[in-house]
Amino acid sequence: MRVDLFDFELPEERIALRPVEPRDQARLLIVQPQARLEDRKVFDLPAFLKSGDALVFNDTKVIPSRLYGRRFRGEASAKIELMLHKRQSPDSWLAFARPAKKLARGDSIVFSEEISSEHAFQFQAVVEDKGEGGEVRLRFTLSGAAFDQALMRLAELPLPPYIAGKRPTDDKDQIDYQTIYARAEGAVAAPTAGLHFTKELVQAIDDMGVSRHFVTLHVGAGTFLPVKAEETSEHQMHSEWGEVSSETAKALNEVKARGGRIIAVGTTSLRLLESATRENGLIEEFSGDTAIFITPGYRFRAVDILMTNFHLPRSTLFMLVSAFSGLETMRMAYSHAIETGYRFYSYGDSSLLYRADGAA
Repeated sequence: MRVDLFDFELPEERIALRPVEPRDQARLLIVQPQARLEDRKVFDLPAFLKSGDALVFNDTKVIPSRLYGRRFRGEASAKIELMLHKRQSPDSWLAFARPAKKLARGDSIVFSEEISSEHAFQFQAVVEDKGEGGEVRLRFTLSGAAFDQALMRLAELPLPPYIAGKRPTDDKDQIDYQTIYARAEGAVAAPTAGLHFTKELVQAIDDMGVSRHFVTLHVGAGTFLPVKAEETSEHQMHSEWGEVSSETAKALNEVKARGGRIIAVGTTSLRLLESATRENGLIEEFSGDTAIFITPGYRFRAVDILMTNFHLPRSTLFMLVSAFSGLETMRMAYSHAIETGYRFYSYGDSSLLYRADGAA
């Protein structure tokens, strides 16, 4: 499909730079087949759930992953910004570099607040490979717990570029940019649909007999990359590591067998569940990389309803929601959201999407 089919005009003032407080006061656009729209709040979510349904959350935890360093090549040096996006091994990461043109294989990069400090040359990396789009593979001099401690000391929380470009990261983001159930460290971007949940909302969901289940997908920075190809078939997704335990797979299969619905909280949960599901709809244990790219025409096997924030024009995530609820329905829903003041992207409002085939 042509990528320009997924384009739309978004006024800059619709981009949220801070979340609403409390989190569950964000707006929630209900999108049902044939573009039946309803304006609600996130705390109204239980009204659209039924006893026996299952909510699936991504329990990944965002780690500091934006690093500033200095590249050394002989006597020459240059400032470099790196965005780690996927761990390859205990001491190796894939990262996006800026400016990438200043890096080449074999270059050394030093990370430190002060070059003259005691630890200045203890935390370094070597560029092992350089790919397209500014991506590099780095081998660090530290690994394991020592590497994690160095990140905590030197790296920044990686706010999305459409926020970070307008204001600096601060202490409030340390809380705002994590879900209340974040557990498994490894993401460099938050599973943002989950940011809306509060303890009070979770309790209301529990009280009505809806089960909660957790999967892990370590969200990578590739989620923010624009689609530069003209056709969706020409775009290559970056892989992300995920895990669905055998216990979770068994529990969700039992929910489906009893006639319950599976509601994915976030596109990350949905992508992982669809990666773990057979053609016959049976969810299996999964552990490994997924680069699933969902566009209109995809047949959904696991998820009945999707809760997700509002996404960027021409993005793989807008393509995904268009596959889920229908392109024309989503174009109408986004037009309504823009006209009525919904807030977009990571710190913005949310939507509850029903499948276009009416399965929910």
